[in-house]
Formats: sequence, C-alpha cells, structure tokens
Amino acid sequence: MRNWIEILLRSVALFFVALVFVKIISKRNVARMTAFNLVNYLVVAIIAGLISVNVIDNVALGMVALSVWVILSFALDYLSLKSKMIHDWINGKEMVLIKDGKIMEENLKQARLTGEELLKELRSKEVFSFMDVEFAIMETTGEINFLLKSENTPITPKQIGKKVSKQTAPQTVILDGNVIDESLSNIGLNQNWLYTQLEGMGVSLDNVYIAQVDSSGDLYVDLFDDALQIPEPTVREMLYANLEKCQADLTSFSLETEDKNAKNMYALNAEKLGKVIDLLEPHLMK
Repeated sequence: MRNWIEILLRSVALFFVALVFVKIISKRNVARMTAFNLVNYLVVAIIAGLISVNVIDNVALGMVALSVWVILSFALDYLSLKSKMIHDWINGKEMVLIKDGKIMEENLKQARLTGEELLKELRSKEVFSFMDVEFAIMETTGEINFLLKSENTPITPKQIGKKVSKQTAPQTVILDGNVIDESLSNIGLNQNWLYTQLEGMGVSLDNVYIAQVDSSGDLYVDLFDDALQIPEPTVREMLYANLEKCQADLTSFSLETEDKNAKNMYALNAEKLGKVIDLLEPHLMK
C-alpha cells in the first residue's frame, strides 16, 4: 500500500515539475517544433515518467538528470538567439525546394522528400501546379511555405484601388431552432426583424438549424430540411441597382429636356447621386 502512495505522490509532484520544465524549455506550438525541441520534450517526459513509477528509485539522481536536460536545452536555445551559426547547427537551415517554377531536385533529396510528397504539400494549400510557384521553401519545422508567381496571385481590392467595407464576425442569431436574443441585441436588431426576414424567405423558425447575420445585415440560414432551397439575400444588390437606375434616369432627363434650368438640375443631381453611389459601393457590392 505504501508503494501506491509513494507513486501517487511522486506522480503528482512530477506532473507540476514537468509542467514548469516544459514551459522553461520552449513556448513554441507543437506543430512548429524542430526535431531538437521535440526530442527534449520526449526525454523530459520519459525521465519524469520513470521517476514517477519508481523505475528510477533514487529521486535525487532522477531530478539531476531531468535538470541537466532542461538546463542544457534552455542554454542552447538562448545561445541560438545570440548566434546564427549555433541556431543553424541546432535547428537546421531552411531549404529552397522550388525556384522560378523549377524544382530543385538536389535540395529535395537532402530534405528526403519525393516529388509526389512535394506536390501533395502544394495541393494541401490549394496549389495544383508547381509551375504556378515562384518560390517554395521548407522551414526548419518541416513546413513548406510558398510564394505564387505574380500573374497567379489573386488580385486584392487594394491593388485595383477599390475600397471595401470592414468585415466583422457574423452573429449567430438562431441555433438549433432557438433564437439568441443576446446576439440580436449586439447588432441592434430584435425578434420582430428576424421573424420578418424568415417570413420573407418562406421559412418557419422550427425548421432553422443555424442562422447568422453578417456585417452587412444579411441573414443566412441553414435548415433541417436540406431539400428546401432558400434564395440568397439580394437586398444590397437591389439597392445598388436601384441607385444606378435613378442616376441613369436623371442623366437621361437632362439630355432629353429642352429647358436649360431643368437640364442643369437633372445633371447636378445625377452627379450628386453618382458620388453617393461611389461612397456606398464598398458596402453594397462585395
């Protein structure tokens, strides 16, 4: 019975000791660990486990071994911050795998990767042709990052001088058929608005699994009955189209009328409405 108590006490104590030591060794995410960090974690865990189950019966010697691994690991991590040579020696160097759309076969062999494995990594990041890649590099963690060629890079609104509205996280207003009043209040809406929207879609509340309101105020719903088709929200598009039609009508009136004052009035208002459309376009057209 005393052995059980001893193992229990050792395990509890070493749990917290190992927790402290692991935090000292590194704060990196497990997915971004180098092989060096991973080995340190494993050795510290193994030593702590052997001490806790009494395989290493001398606790003092076990703690010495544990401390040596932690101190040396911490010291080498510190030195790697001060010296790039030590950093590269411990963690390794980045390796170029693709350059100017050409695969570097020698570097691929050094990284112990096959061509199929490289292509698989690219496909996992939605790149299906290595010819589209300007530059690909394997990090010391084994992760492969890449840069697409400029002609294959998606165009951003900033590149074409377009302004877009800021996006915020959508609010879930219905979950499993239940209305979430707090989410509606957060965006300045109420249940009356929600029921009106659902009625316009021809949907009943008890058939809604999840409903969310985006930053533009559009309601998107997912139904329990997947066979039922729901029209996409088009309020913003319709408003934008109506504004453009009004501007076109004003411009047309200014061209058709013979009255000079009316012509100037129509042209001036068409110009003002055009400015309003330019201001609202980022918010209405996404």
